[in-house]
Amino acid sequence: MKIIAVTGATGAQGGGVVRAILSDPDSGFGARALTRNPDSEAAKRLAAAGAEVVRADLDDPASLRAAFAGAFGAFCVTSFFEHFSVDKELAQARNMADAAAAAGLKHVVWSTLEDTRRFMDLDDPRMPTLQGKYKVPHFDGKGEADAAFLGSGVPATPLLTTAYFENFLYLGWEPQRLPDGSLAVTLPLGDVKVPFIAAGDIGACAYGIFREGEPHFGKTVGIASEHLGGEELAAGFTEALAEEVRYAPLTFDAYRGLGFPGADDVGNMFQFIHDFHDVFRRTRHPELARRLHAGLLSFRDWLTVNGRSIPRH
Repeated sequence: MKIIAVTGATGAQGGGVVRAILSDPDSGFGARALTRNPDSEAAKRLAAAGAEVVRADLDDPASLRAAFAGAFGAFCVTSFFEHFSVDKELAQARNMADAAAAAGLKHVVWSTLEDTRRFMDLDDPRMPTLQGKYKVPHFDGKGEADAAFLGSGVPATPLLTTAYFENFLYLGWEPQRLPDGSLAVTLPLGDVKVPFIAAGDIGACAYGIFREGEPHFGKTVGIASEHLGGEELAAGFTEALAEEVRYAPLTFDAYRGLGFPGADDVGNMFQFIHDFHDVFRRTRHPELARRLHAGLLSFRDWLTVNGRSIPRH
């Protein structure tokens, strides 16, 4: 049995990896779900579904080495918005890369994003510099950490992710009720298309990378379900909500000024995707994602399942 140790196993991406492995029982792969709290209800559900559940903490290198021991591979992911610290995220990534090397793993898939500083200088006036040394902190730290995995001596695949459809449920990206009573998609997308994907499908695609193996060693893979503009999102919501939804985007500055924790970071992210949309889009391939995971959900598929859960104000 080729055991895949899955960090973030009770979260969106890691949970997708675990579910994909468990749904393919004749594949020769098994799932080891890593969690800080094996007694949580989410961890108990994974155990009941057939996963091996073990305690591990990304801030505790010894626990990671123990959790990776004897495994074939590992799916590695961090969660910047738990702490908003690039330094912490970088340290966690290095801990995982070091543990993978110590365990002699045969393949690591690392969930990552671009280091936007490769595309613009910190003094670039298009968007503010944050925390003194980043443009999009939750991107830049992950992109910087790629080197830790690629230099670890373990065959590694950086997996470029993208915006989740689930952000329309939990992050306030859903259509907003405007003063005139109408509903509108108000995200600052400008006039470009943005790659989207269901969070669980990221994990399922990661499992597909483990299945295909060697062709992905040392190579960056980018995935998406669809590339969608504001008008396309509005049309999907209009159908799902049975109420007209239009596209009325905010400016990047207005989004940065919304005041929620990380608003400046996310506003910069939208502007990076907009200003460098050719780069961002051409690295994220729906065709590849569908090959890795035949059950990939389109936006309308996702709305069919989740449309009734979208908040309406």
